[in-house]
Amino acid sequence: MTDSDVKQQPPQHQSKQPGVETRMHPEPESGMEGYVGSGKMEGEVALVTGGDSGIGRAVAIAFAKEGADVAIVYLDEHGDAERTKDDVEATGRSCLLLAGDIGDANFCRQAVAKTLERFSRLDVLVNNAAEQHPQSDIADISVEQLERTFRSNVYSMFFMVQAALPHLQAGARIVNTTSVTAYRGSPGLLDYSATKGAIVAFTRSLSLALVEKGIRVNAVAPGPIWTPLIPASFDAEHVSRFGAKTPMQRAGQPNEVAPSYVFLATQDSSYISGQVLHPNGGEIINT
Repeated sequence: MTDSDVKQQPPQHQSKQPGVETRMHPEPESGMEGYVGSGKMEGEVALVTGGDSGIGRAVAIAFAKEGADVAIVYLDEHGDAERTKDDVEATGRSCLLLAGDIGDANFCRQAVAKTLERFSRLDVLVNNAAEQHPQSDIADISVEQLERTFRSNVYSMFFMVQAALPHLQAGARIVNTTSVTAYRGSPGLLDYSATKGAIVAFTRSLSLALVEKGIRVNAVAPGPIWTPLIPASFDAEHVSRFGAKTPMQRAGQPNEVAPSYVFLATQDSSYISGQVLHPNGGEIINT
């Protein structure tokens, strides 16, 4: 994307999270149309939470283009999930759709079990799904919201890793999605940014816990990326300004983030664990 392409998105809002990609205008660039794989994940299997749309969709398609079969976990956005499945299968790979709530430990166990039943192995786990609920005052964050945000964003990663770990062999990789808000904070997203900070600590600690097993654990901390979560979280005016404060003065696209996940999910990053990549439009982050 060149400087001539820099622009903000038109005002828009969706009333329900996690949001639907096909209702966005313009739609996110998540189809990885220009991405050419080179067999870096040939014969492997990846499970991607939040894989129906946005960053997760782009990651799933990129993995497929690298030769992996993909299981996609999503909440209830069936239309988006089916479209991603079609795009994965268009690469010649297989795609398994798993609808449910990752905040439920039992569902996470079922998702892993169904992935193994279908593909007989699991090589890469991407913990990507999340939710956010803006509040300008900490007093307005209810107990219910706080628990829901932490359950979806943090508990789910514990649940998925607990379910997957007995089936991960040496050489497996785990990639978690954190956020730029973990590093610079966000006054209107106190609970969300707190979960993203927890994910950084979780990633670092889990990497040390699993290094002797030969399993690498890393994370990606995207900046403002144009995904369904944005119009489903903010009002139309906020959406129209989304990403403008980055040094690049625009929101990023999912297809600009997915290569970071490919790097961390392949042998290109064989000497890297416990680290975080920062596709964030040029913001300098103190890691």
